[in-house]
Amino acid sequence: QVQLVESGGGLVQAGGSLRLSCAASGSIFSIKAMGWYRQALGKQRELVASISSGSRPNYVDSVKGRFTISRDNAKNTVYLQMDSLKPEDTAVYYCNALITTSFNKNLQEFWGQGTQVTVSS
Repeated sequence: QVQLVESGGGLVQAGGSLRLSCAASGSIFSIKAMGWYRQALGKQRELVASISSGSRPNYVDSVKGRFTISRDNAKNTVYLQMDSLKPEDTAVYYCNALITTSFNKNLQEFWGQGTQVTVSS
């Protein structure tokens, strides 16, 4: 069907930067929106940032001014540039996409496998 493959997580010191990537592949007719969620240990999963065609990117307040989401439509890829990282950004980050599939033209939600981001103080 459709696969979302993430990369770019890792360990970084506070104040550092990381860039996450998520590439969608498979039976894709069109992509309505892509985004990033995160889930810290013992906490609920939260939306970090999202980007839709023709709309401004959306960010959770805690990352505004530090994170930037972008999308390469030709590559079906979404990026999350994370600067000025803080220990509280530590979490598993999940890629999310709303995709109309080629085989049945249904709009469906897909998730990546998650990538760990750890920010040390």
